[in-house]
Amino acid sequence: MVKFVARRALAAAAGVLLALAAGGAVGEEAQQSPPQQVAATNEAEISIQSFQFVPAILTVKAGTAVTWVNHDEEPHNVVSLERTFRSKAIDGGEKFTVVLDKPGTYNYLCAVHPHMRGQIIVQ
Repeated sequence: MVKFVARRALAAAAGVLLALAAGGAVGEEAQQSPPQQVAATNEAEISIQSFQFVPAILTVKAGTAVTWVNHDEEPHNVVSLERTFRSKAIDGGEKFTVVLDKPGTYNYLCAVHPHMRGQIIVQ
């Protein structure tokens, strides 16, 4: 009898874990996972709009020119946490471009508004 109850509890726990792993996340956590975009050409664009980078995660091939375009009225900048690149203040309507030749993951933020964060994965 004890073995049967333990097996049922174990099976129920495994089912819950499987459902979560299969995308069963709900609420705020599911909304916070930004969509990932993969660039198909040697040029990619990241929009700065409403105080966020869109897309927040971008995957590109090595040698891709990545351009940030500021659509906000407020100035922003783009600063690599790995110290690979750093823009000047990008006013509304202005652009900043960097070519990423080395494969790796590049995390960046706006130093003016540090809650604005993004990531580029170079393959």
